[in-house]
Amino acid sequence: MSEAVKIAEPAELAPGDRKIVDIDGRDVALFRIGDDYYAIDDVCTHDGGPLADGELFGTCIECPRHGARFDVRTGAVVRLPAVVPVPAHAVEVRDDGIYVLIDD
Repeated sequence: MSEAVKIAEPAELAPGDRKIVDIDGRDVALFRIGDDYYAIDDVCTHDGGPLADGELFGTCIECPRHGARFDVRTGAVVRLPAVVPVPAHAVEVRDDGIYVLIDD
């Protein structure tokens, strides 16, 4: 079962912006790409470093430590040295804010 957690207001992020939130001890990075929002765990599966500190290339975030890249839409690895995808979370934009669905 998923729990919806409000993490932002729609006007809070401009296209290309990101926000990191702590959800019960789990760092989640919210990205706005165009008019769409995506959320992934803010941890590189290669070495545990923070992903949201890296550079965004289209829909991919590059880990600032070793250059692994992940697609923020799915969490899929798109460049080594990482080989394990990062957890991705569904995002809902509602009238009262932006919500991330976290699996229990």
